[in-house]
Amino acid sequence: MKHVIVTQDLPADVLQATAARFQVSQISLKALGPEAFLKQIGEPDALIVSPGDPVNAALIAELPESVRVISSYSVGLDHVDLAAAEARGITVTNTPDVLTDATADVALLLILGALRGAAEAFRMISEDRWTGWQPAQVFGRDVTGKRLGIYGAGRIGLATVKRAQAFGMPVHYWSGRSRSADFDAIGAEPVSDMDAFLSRCDVLSLHCPSTPTTRGLVNAALIEKLPPRAVLINTGRGDLVVDGDVIAALKSCRLGAVGLDVFNGEPDIDPRYRTLSNAFVLPHIGSATEETRLAMGKVLLANLHDALSGT
Repeated sequence: MKHVIVTQDLPADVLQATAARFQVSQISLKALGPEAFLKQIGEPDALIVSPGDPVNAALIAELPESVRVISSYSVGLDHVDLAAAEARGITVTNTPDVLTDATADVALLLILGALRGAAEAFRMISEDRWTGWQPAQVFGRDVTGKRLGIYGAGRIGLATVKRAQAFGMPVHYWSGRSRSADFDAIGAEPVSDMDAFLSRCDVLSLHCPSTPTTRGLVNAALIEKLPPRAVLINTGRGDLVVDGDVIAALKSCRLGAVGLDVFNGEPDIDPRYRTLSNAFVLPHIGSATEETRLAMGKVLLANLHDALSGT
């Protein structure tokens, strides 16, 4: 039976299914640190890692020769040094496709929460400050009619478009110089000029990976190209935004609100997000449904089986 190291707590059903197929050892990379982790793992055939695990070049260089697969319980692979793994001949897998709807649901949740002032409304209840209905209390803004700009024409962006259209939001999208037939087919308008795209974004929703081109994408200069009091939504990657610039724009009301599910350096997020009444923030729950996490587990196990059996 192949030996697999699991670095974080997986859902019980997923862990049980993994243990039925493989010899499983649970050893936390984050808790132990790389040096102690490497001393404890022995000679496994594979690692099951998750976002937040620092699977960097230094760690990969010290992995035993027995490791043939690094399988991530995620769609994103920002936490894995892919070049270092390739250099060692280690296969890296992820769990795409199955989390599209769950993540798009959270994108819509963030749009609704940010526009309607849900963060301040929740604080009013949780801090016992609500004294009853008042005519001028916790004003949000209408969702219907707000122009939604989708940055990145992938599966999650497409699913977000479909949800937003049901709320009466006209949608346009930017995807470099290319067009998406899927987006076009449902009435999303392509805009190839970036400045023109941004100028129409009452709501800007990020749906792109972290790359050298997109890291720090949302900075002070970009924010100035958005309409006044635009709303920023991020379910993509935390490092797409420059926190200091976004927070300054929230404080000055240059940005009307943000809805964030991902952060730089999470879970050690910029503490100012917690206190801003126009910041609606969630703890990276984009794929966190029972059904989706179980589906991710099935993909993960299929990946492991295929990679370890050489198929």
